[in-house]
This record gives sequence, C-alpha cells and structure tokens, in this order.
Amino acid sequence: MKKIVCLLINMLLITTCSVAQLSVHKLLTENRINPIGLDERVPRFSWQLASNKRNVFQAAYQIQVFTSAKGKAFWDSGKILSAQSVFVPYAGSPLQSGKQYWWVVKVWDNYDKKPAVSDTASFRMAFLNESDWKAKWIEPGFAEDSVMRPSPLFRKVFSANKKILSAIAYITAHGLYEARINGVKIGNAYFTPGWTSYNKRLQYQVYDVTNLIAKGSNAITATLGNGWYRGIIGFKNKENMYGKDIALLFQLEITYADGTTTTIISDDSWKSSTGEILYSQIYNGELIDAGKEKKGWALPGYDDTRWDSVKITHYPINVLVATINEPIKEKEHFKPARIFTTPAGEHVIDFGQNLAGWVTVKVNGKGGDKIIISHAEVLDKDGNFYTANLRAAKAQDTYILKGGGEEVFKPHFTWHGFRYIKVEGYPGELRPENFTATALYSDIPPAGDFRSSNALINQLQHNIQWGQKSNFIDVPTDCPQRDERLGWTGDAQVFFRTAAFNMNVDNFFTKWLKDVSADQLPNGSVPFVIPDVLGQRRSGSAGWDDAACIVPWNLYVAYGDKRVLEQQYPGMKKWVEFIRNSSHNNLWNTGIHYGDWLFYSPDDDRDGKAAVTDKFLIAQCFYANSVQLLINTARVLGNTEDVPVYEALLVKIKQAFVKEYVTASGRLVSGTQTAYVLALNFDMLPEELREQAAGRLVENIKSYGNHLTTGFLGTPYLCHVLSRFGFTDVAYKLLLQQEYPSWLYPVKMGATTVWERWDGIKPDSTFESPAMNSFNHYSYGAIGDWMYRVMAGLDNYDDGPGYKHIKIQPHIGGGFTAVSAALETYYGKLRSSWVLENGKILMDLEIPANTTATAFVPANAVNEITESGAALIPSAKIKTENGYVVLTLGSGIYHFVVSKK
Repeated sequence: MKKIVCLLINMLLITTCSVAQLSVHKLLTENRINPIGLDERVPRFSWQLASNKRNVFQAAYQIQVFTSAKGKAFWDSGKILSAQSVFVPYAGSPLQSGKQYWWVVKVWDNYDKKPAVSDTASFRMAFLNESDWKAKWIEPGFAEDSVMRPSPLFRKVFSANKKILSAIAYITAHGLYEARINGVKIGNAYFTPGWTSYNKRLQYQVYDVTNLIAKGSNAITATLGNGWYRGIIGFKNKENMYGKDIALLFQLEITYADGTTTTIISDDSWKSSTGEILYSQIYNGELIDAGKEKKGWALPGYDDTRWDSVKITHYPINVLVATINEPIKEKEHFKPARIFTTPAGEHVIDFGQNLAGWVTVKVNGKGGDKIIISHAEVLDKDGNFYTANLRAAKAQDTYILKGGGEEVFKPHFTWHGFRYIKVEGYPGELRPENFTATALYSDIPPAGDFRSSNALINQLQHNIQWGQKSNFIDVPTDCPQRDERLGWTGDAQVFFRTAAFNMNVDNFFTKWLKDVSADQLPNGSVPFVIPDVLGQRRSGSAGWDDAACIVPWNLYVAYGDKRVLEQQYPGMKKWVEFIRNSSHNNLWNTGIHYGDWLFYSPDDDRDGKAAVTDKFLIAQCFYANSVQLLINTARVLGNTEDVPVYEALLVKIKQAFVKEYVTASGRLVSGTQTAYVLALNFDMLPEELREQAAGRLVENIKSYGNHLTTGFLGTPYLCHVLSRFGFTDVAYKLLLQQEYPSWLYPVKMGATTVWERWDGIKPDSTFESPAMNSFNHYSYGAIGDWMYRVMAGLDNYDDGPGYKHIKIQPHIGGGFTAVSAALETYYGKLRSSWVLENGKILMDLEIPANTTATAFVPANAVNEITESGAALIPSAKIKTENGYVVLTLGSGIYHFVVSKK
C-alpha cells in the first residue's frame, strides 16, 4: 500500500508511547444497523475506525458472513489490501430469501500488524422472488360507505403450540395499515407502507414478531386507512389516485425450535368489520367515535362470529419492494407553552413550536361528548386562531367519548402542521397535563450540528431543522399543513445539500429517486411532484425537474454512493435529452416554468423593484448545469463515450446563453440577483466577464439596501457565489439582515420554522395571500448549506466523495466571535470550530479515521500558528494562499491558535 503523506509538522510525527487502541464499530448493512428486510441481492457493508492515534488509515480488511451467530463462515472475503470502509459489496454465494445472516470485519491499520475485530452485526433478507409470496390480497367483505369510508378492521386467529425460534411478518396495504398481534402494535412506525408510486413500486415492511406470539391461540389484526392511496390528495379534493380499493397483504413465517415451519397468510379465513374510526383523511383529519370501538377485538378470545368475511382480490405482486428508507415515527413531545382564550372567545393552546404531527388528548366525560381539535400555525393580527392558509384542508380531529373514565385520543392515519390548537367541546378545564403535541417524521439519523455566537442565527438553524423535520415525512414535501403536502422536485433539489448536513438523508433520497425514475415520462420529462399525483402535463419545469440530475449527483458527493449514480444515470440522460429535444438552436426557450418562484415582489410595484428574472434565462442555466452533472456522472461511471458528446453540447449551450442573454459589456438582459447568481454559479459566462458580473451582483444587492431579492432558485446559490468571488462580507450582511426580505425577518417575527414567503406575515402583522402562504416550508432554509460549508468551513472534494477527502476552510466575519459545526459522516465525526478570543483565532478540528483533510487555517504565515501548543515548522508542502495557511491532515483532533503578527 502506498504511504499516505499527512501533515508535515514535527510535533505530529511524535506519537504517544501507549499501544494504539484501534477499534471497529458502527457496522452498517445498506446504511442501516442490523436491518430486517433487504431485497438488495448484493448488499454493501460499511464500518468506522476509531483510534487514540493521529493519521490512522485502513490498510486492509476482511469480512466474514455467517448463516448462524456461531459457526463456519458462509463467505470470507480474505484479507483485502484496501482503504475502502464504506459501501464494500458482498461477493459471496447468492443470499436466500428471508434468511438472517451475521457478519464481522477485521481491520488492519497503518500502524499495527494485529487487526482489530468488530462486534457481530446482522441483516435479514426480504423476499427475493415473487413466488415467496403466498399471501392473498384481501378487501373488506362488506359494502363500504362510499362517502365516509370508515377504516376497515381485519382479523385472523391461529394457534402456535410449539416453541418458536423465530416469527417474521411481511406486511403491506393499499392504503395505510396498523397491524397488531395479540393487541400489541407490530413495530413502532406510522403511515406504513409509506408513499411511493404505488402502481409501479409498493413497499412492504418486514418485522421480527417472535416476542409477540404466545403459546396457544393468537390473534392477528389490522386497521387500514385511506392514506395517499385512495384518500384526498393533490388539489381539488381528488380521491382514488391509485385505486378505489383498500386492501391488506399479510404473511407470517414461523420457524419452530424443532426445525419445522408454518406460514400464516391473508386469505379467505380472515374476518372484516369496522370500528371507531368513522372517517380519516390526511388533509381533513379523523373522526373517532369511541362508543363504536369493538372492545377486545384485537385479542384471541374475541367473538367475531358477526363479522363479515373478506374478499380475495388479485393485485400485482411484481410491484412489491422491500423498504429501504427510515419509517415515520413519533419523535419529540411538547407540552403546552400557553393556554389562553382569544379575543374571539376561542380556547387555544400554544405548544411553542410549529411542527408536523398530532396531539394526544386525555379526557374524562360523558358518553356522546364531542371534542373537536382544530390546528393552525399562527394567530392573526388580533390574536385569533387563523386557518385561512390551510385552504381546503380542514385539519380537524373529532373525538366522541364513550364515557366511564379517562379516555385517550390521538389520530391514526393523518397528521397536521401546527403550533396552535383550538379546543371545542372539552368537558372541564383545559389543563397542560391533558394535552401533548408529538412531532412525526421519518426516523432519519441526525447528522449535523451548527452553532454560533449569534442567537438569531442559532434560531435560524433551529427553524431550518424543524422545517426539514416537518416535511420529511416519507417524501420531501413542500408543507405539512394545507391541502398539498406533495414531493415538489424544486423544493427537494434546492434544499438537498442543507438536508444532508442536518440528517443522514442517504436512504431517504435514494428511495425518493427510485420514484423519480418510476414516474419519469417516456420522453424524459419529469413530473413537478414525486410521487406524481398531478398528471403528466405537469412536468418539465427548469430548476424543478432538474432534480433528476441535481439530487443524484449531490447524494453521491455527500455520501460517496456510486450505486445511486449507476441507477439514476439512464434517467439523468433521458432528462437532458428531453431538454435538448425541447430546445431550438441550443436554447431551452419552450415549455412551462415556475422560474424563480416567490422572488421579491413589493406590493403595488410602480418603479420596477420587483426582481423578475427571465424564465428562459433561468432554464438555460439549469440546462447547462444538468449537462455538466451528466458529464461528471459519466466520468465517475467510466462512460467515456458519453463524455465528449455532452462536453461539446455544453459548449454550445453556454455560447447560446451568451449570445441570447448577455450584452457585449457583460450585462445580463435580466439584471436581477438571481440572473447573475445562476450565470456565475453555473459558469455560464466567459472567464473574462465573471468578475464584472460579480460586481454587478454586489451593486444590485446594495441598491436594495443590502437585502436579497431571490426566490426559490436563486437563494441556494446567492451567498456561495458571493464568497466564491471574494464578497463574503456582503454574504454576511445578507445573512444578518433583519428587515424584510431576509432570512432573519421571520425569526424576528417569532417564527420557529422557515416560511414559504419572505413576508408570510407582513411588518404590520397582516398576512400574504392565503392561497400560497405556508409557515413551514424548508426551501429558503437552503442557506444552511452556506452556514456549514463556508462559515464553519466543512466541505468535501469531489475526488473523495462522502468526506473521504475533506475540505475545511472557515470564513471569519460578520461580527461573529464563534462558529462551530459537526457532521457525522460514514467515516465518523467531522468537526470544525473557530473562536475569536483576545485577538487570537482558536480553531479546533476533528477529522475521522481513514480520511484526509485539506485544512485552511486563517493566517498569513506559518509562524503565526501553533498546534496543541507547538509551533508549525515551515515546509515546501505547506502552502500559503489568499490569507490561509493550507495544511494536509490525517485523522485526529487538532487545536490551532493563530496569533496575528
């Protein structure tokens, strides 16, 4: 193995005399810890190294896979001389459906001959063949109420009279399901099986239910909800998007201690009925009548002789796929921050945080008492409950009591976006202990942490994170509260890099991209929302559907996952070819485009202050960007025949841009911030015209009083372009601007999430148009990417994606005295922080094992820097450039002090 050169500093060559404590931990299979239900036939393994030494690299590894917790290896990779510790593919004999496997890894580092051995990890395969499914699709046997569509109940009793070794359940539905065994919920996820392009990809979940099954009689039960499948979704109260039916598919594989097996399936032996959930819609909420509950129906001894039979149906099995992304779970809980009566006499509870989820209510009352819980994000100017911005969504849960003691209510198949609830009909006083708001979102591992010396910026980061949590509910939605909640492609792509700092969104977006591919039209156009519920005519918008190229590439950069590029490359190419076929003379000047959505547009604009950017200029920039990303991907994948073809196309696209949209002096025909930002960010201008264009951008910003005017498409790149061209001071002015329009204006107005509009609430406390005014919309939170990558300096080089080759270059300024950021990468924790103290810069770095970092220390000369108390020694390989001393570092914790001479 080639020797890896690290920081050329004498003190770093001195290591401790103690024995290195190399350990191997955090074993992942397909990015999950001990996953149950993989249908990936070639799963990939990842692990992390930890050591008490610096500059630790993996020299070799050996993976062993077993078919039992102890015994001979089913596959042994042998000792592989490689530094790869992320996405190492399985290379043994074919894995078997439903079978559990265990694995360990040995790792040799660059110091010791003796390997470190990991603990044992495991994974269980899902069904790999259609023939593995024995279960039948079942529907209710009764005639449904076609208006209310109450949730159907399903039930099956079976016996288990021998000692059970394992019991594995495979479940999915048309609609949403909650399943139980002997009254105990299977798993802790909600809104299963999740949302996909159902007719092409329907997820199923796999559960280990061994501990739920008792000796003797057992009851399997399931409650279904309309959900995304046939419930109201999209606009205009549209129902039955994927079908009118509601159905269950259930299979339980039991293995007994004596080696025998049995299979329990959904078939005509099941019974069906209805219960207390009389109505359930995602937008409108639920109606639950506790008096109609079938008490004990989930237990074996319940008498179901009066229940209806079920109907066997024949829906496709070949669309079933195992779940790869994290399930939706209950997360943070909030008690009331304030209970009050509004000027209008409404009884309202403020939970202090805008969130997506539901409220659990405890109540004592009489049978027939009705409680109505309405949800809202904000109060109006007078302090009254405000729901106009929910549009047609009722967002209202209604509970009818059965009486006889304390009752506890919460919804099952709906969620709401809210900070406030209005309570009607509650018997007695509203007490804090009887109301709990619970956030619901995909259980994605947290990844990043950003903090600064500025309290408003810290609140902005909080708002960005909560905007992400509220809208990462199985798909990246635009908003959680109104009659929309759709996977808008534009919102997803502009926010992706910020999302990847806050959470490990690898599996989340890999799953979503599979639906991008599934819903992509034959001509290569991509729908505006994924999964597509708006129809094929709603497709092909620049900056929105370029997500087909932007998200896969950025996912690769963030996580180093080459497989996602392999899977998405055909769709990326189809998208680019769609644009080319829609273009004339290499100009994309056709089609319907959203443009720079919700850009700055003052009321009653009479002097041209509205920042209107030509939509086709925007389209041309994104055309070039998608082609560039396609070229990048082709190089990574070794598709050498495509590279020169698209390189030649890219030259023509940029030439056409200059001819159509740029004057001889370098002025753009649209003089907006977004126009200059996109032209500069995507290198649309010749080199000699870029500096003057950056100057024009800065002058534009100054002309608006150091305010931004960008919309959805310009905002993510604005501060990055300013920093790239030496105007970080201007970027800081924009970040810290507190007046509308700005990132901090909503913060000053009391926001706890990011708003859809810069002025969702105007300075006079009136509202923007309720037709388009979400107060929980993550798109403008894309500034978080700049905060992590530029302020704190945590970045990544494309030659070492997934933070294999790290770039750390903080930018000090803006009056900040401290900034810190940390990120959990697949290699371990990466951290960068800086503090201004007594005229010195204190810079602390943490670099994970098996990576290399290029660190830019803000100093003019090497002799201004000490590291852990020792002076740096100048070297030809230590560079000085643009106010930084540039060092190459291996793993470890570093403490730099810069004393300006």
